[in-house]
Amino acid sequence: MSASASVTARRLDAAALAAGALVSVAVLPASAADHARPQRPKVEISAVQYDSPGRDDRSNRSLNKEWVEVTNTTRHTVNLDGWTLEDASGHTYTFDHYRLAGRATVRIHTGEGRDTRTDLYQDRRHYVWNNDRDKAPLRNDRGRFIDDESWGRDRDRGHRHGDARR
Repeated sequence: MSASASVTARRLDAAALAAGALVSVAVLPASAADHARPQRPKVEISAVQYDSPGRDDRSNRSLNKEWVEVTNTTRHTVNLDGWTLEDASGHTYTFDHYRLAGRATVRIHTGEGRDTRTDLYQDRRHYVWNNDRDKAPLRNDRGRFIDDESWGRDRDRGHRHGDARR
C-alpha cells in the first residue's frame, strides 16, 4: 500500500469514527428523553384541623374552624377541577373549577362561606371530621389516590403522609 493510500485510509477511518461519535451524542439525549417519565404534579394534604377550637356549637364560625389544607409543592399551577376530599363516612367535597397556583395552599373549611383563592367552603351545616379518629383521602379527577391524612386509631392503617397537624 502506498503512503498516500495509507493516509487516505487513516483519514477515512478517522472520519468514520468522528461521524459515529456525533451520531451517538445526538442519539443519547433522545433515548434518555424517551425513558424519562413526565413529572406529575405534587399536591398533598399539608395540615388538618379536625377538632375546631372552642365549643362545638355547630355555629358557622365553629364549623369553619374545622378545615383541611391542600398544598401544591411544585412551581406550576395544578387544575383541581373534579378532585375530591372525603372523610371515612363518605362525606365528599368535590373541587369545582379550581386551579391551585404553584407553591400555594388552599384551606377547605367545613361550613359556609365565600370561596376565594386561598379558602374554599363545603357549605355544610354539620361537622365532617371526627375528633377521635378519621381519614381524609385526596383523589384526582380520575379517582386516583393522591395523598391522605388520618388520625386516631385509623392512623396506623393505610396512612401514607404525616401527622394530622392542629
